[in-house]
Amino acid sequence: MSLSEQHHRIDYLEFAVASIAEAKDFYGRAFGWTFQDYGPDYCEFRDGRLTGGFFHASPKPGGVLVVLYSNDLAATQAGIEAAGGRIVRPVFEFPGGRRFHFADRDGYELAVWSEA
Repeated sequence: MSLSEQHHRIDYLEFAVASIAEAKDFYGRAFGWTFQDYGPDYCEFRDGRLTGGFFHASPKPGGVLVVLYSNDLAATQAGIEAAGGRIVRPVFEFPGGRRFHFADRDGYELAVWSEA
């Protein structure tokens, strides 16, 4: 599936973990996931279909970050705001592109990313 076909679909999940090494050990042993490190505080995982990441922070049970993809970050942000969502972390750059975080009407935090 091309990135343009991924528009507004769930694309990535991120887990805050106390120890990236321990998270890798657990998910690798339990499910056979593979990993790619991006420095000491971030690791990407692959489960064979979906990718996601572990980042070093205080864990929040139930706090997995769902990340959607967008072909047009600005238009998606405008649509979220028009629907009653609230931007909780403005657009920022990361090695793979740009993204922002928003809260839905119930307060669930999600993120949207796009290529640079």
